[in-house]
Order: sequence, then structure tokens, then C-alpha cells
Amino acid sequence: MMVLYQCTNCRRPYPAEGAPHRCLTCGGVFGINGDLPYDPKKIDGAAQGIWRYRHAFGLPDDAPVVTLGEGETPLVEAEAFEQPVHFKLEYLNPTGSFKDRITAPEMSFLLSRGVAQAVEDSSGNAGASFAAYAARAGVRARVFVPDYASGPKRAQIEAYGAELVPVSGPRSNAAEAVLAEVEAGRGVYASHAYQPFGLAGLATIAYELYEQLGQAPGTVFAPVGQGSLLLGIGLGFAALKGAGIIAQLPKLIGVQAAACAPLWALHTLGPTGLLAVHEGETLAEGVRIRRPVHGDAVLKMVQETGGTFLAVDEENIQAGVVDLASLGFYVEPTSAIVWDALLPAALTEPDPVVAILTGSGLKSN
Repeated sequence: MMVLYQCTNCRRPYPAEGAPHRCLTCGGVFGINGDLPYDPKKIDGAAQGIWRYRHAFGLPDDAPVVTLGEGETPLVEAEAFEQPVHFKLEYLNPTGSFKDRITAPEMSFLLSRGVAQAVEDSSGNAGASFAAYAARAGVRARVFVPDYASGPKRAQIEAYGAELVPVSGPRSNAAEAVLAEVEAGRGVYASHAYQPFGLAGLATIAYELYEQLGQAPGTVFAPVGQGSLLLGIGLGFAALKGAGIIAQLPKLIGVQAAACAPLWALHTLGPTGLLAVHEGETLAEGVRIRRPVHGDAVLKMVQETGGTFLAVDEENIQAGVVDLASLGFYVEPTSAIVWDALLPAALTEPDPVVAILTGSGLKSN
């Protein structure tokens, strides 16, 4: 089953021992080789949430199930700009964000490799999810966060018993600090971006959307930081198509904050567009990523679906928080960036239109 995961650069399989976050041969990023092995006949109706699709995770057979009940989030239809939009409420996962779909299979894998101590860097949601599942699994956790991370997220991380390490400066400083810890041998890097095992967990969003709609969406909007969310969703729909369940991939639209929009710049302006990209301050702290780990893969995935990337200005991010709340959806600004992107796209893109709401408003300052 582990042959699913390989280096995206040299194509060597993920090692049979240890839990490296990069290829030990060339330093490349690990990804998924080909389609996920989705088979509707192997869905486990007795299992809960994302674990119904364990057969498509590529985990070792002896990997324990680490779960807090993640997955099976509601899909709620509401009117956006006079058009019906289906909102996938990922903020109703156990720790308040979609990250739980990543962390559950990843933590299961780490336990199968005997990991007892791990570190992570995060702007908040991934760190909170990692801390919760580490507590569930009995793994000692340290989380490095930028010192601007919201108070509720920092409190949540500490409540689970993880050691919180604030790092001054931009988001990238926290990533550099955690890598120094890993190089010093003070824990396995349980990165939600680099470790590949969470991608199959994110693919379950696609499976659920198909089941909830009774068909594939026409268009899916999602916030993009490292790119794992949209990539995972794309991999899920590719698996459904490979299994002969759907005929066409939905159009994928990635949404970034204009203050830090590298994938939008690259997609829209070409390589020269990256010269103007900065890690600017934004309300959408969860997508403040200047160098996305999955950038190349998610760009390719979006292009293959005929999709695009959009960038949203700060004033429209805050307006999205307010407008979504008026519909009953209380989300953080990182989630709310999809709202402005729906206009005029919701009027012109293929139906049904789905927007992924990634994190709870209860986590905002």
C-alpha cells in the first residue's frame, strides 16, 4: 500500500522505515503516485467519518486508527449573489478546521512508525489539530507559531497539552525554526504540508461531496495557502473519475489573499509575477504562505480542470466574514476569502457550485 507515496522529484518511494518529511536521496517533496485506489465496494459502512475510506489511504495495515470523529461535515445550500451555492462546513470538524482530515491519517502513520515525539509549525489551525491528535495518540508535541497567530488558536494548542513556541516575524520564520529543531534531532516533523499521508484524508471531501450532491460539483472554490486542500480535493475527484464514477473533473478555483498571492501571480502573470509577491499582512492568516509546498502540483491540478486562481483584497475579506455570518456561517477570515470570489464566478461557473468553509470564526481574535 505504501507505493502510493513517492518523491515528486526523483520518484523514489517513501522509505520503508522512519518518517522523513523530505526525500532522503534528493530532498524532494513527497506526493501521491497516480490515482488513489478508491473503490466504492470497499467503503466501510461500519466506520466513522473519513475512516469509511481507509482502503484509499495507503496506510500500513497495522496502522492504528487515530480519530476524533473527523469528516462527514454538512453541505448546506444558501443563496450567494442571487445564485445557489453549496457550502461545505469544514469548520465543524472536531478542532474547528479542515486540518483534522489531514492530521488523523498522518498521526496514524506516525504511530505505525513508532514516533513518540513530533514538532509542527502553523499559523494556528494545523497546530491546534496536530496538538489534539497528538494528545489522542499519546505523542509529545511542540508547535511553532508566528507570534501574530490568533489568541484563541494559541490557547487551543496549549489546552491539548502541546508546548507552544511563538516565533517573531513572518510566517516563514516559524517554518525555519521548526526545521532547525528537526535537524537537531528534537522530534519528527509532522508537517501538514510536507508529510504526504494527509492528502488522502483531504480527498475524502470529494467523496463526500459526490455522495451529498448525488453527482460531482461543477465548480469548487477553496482557500489556498500551501495548496494541500485544493490538491487533496482534486486527487479525490481524480480517483472518482478513475473508478468510472464521474465522467468529468469539477472546475477547481483557488482563492488567495491579495496581500500574499503567489499562485494567483504565477497563474495570471507567469514567472515574472512572482517578483512582485510579498508575504504581506492579511486577515486571512491561514493562507499567508509565500512559497507553497504544493505549489507546482496544485497549479497543474487546477489547470487540468480548466480552473483558475483569484486574489481577494483585505476589505472584501472582512466583508465576507460579515456576509457569511448573515447566512448563519460563522467563519474566520481565511474561510471568508471564498465569498468575494463567488462574484461574479457564481453567476458564470458550472453548477453545482461548492465553496469550502475551512475554519471556525470562534478561532478569530
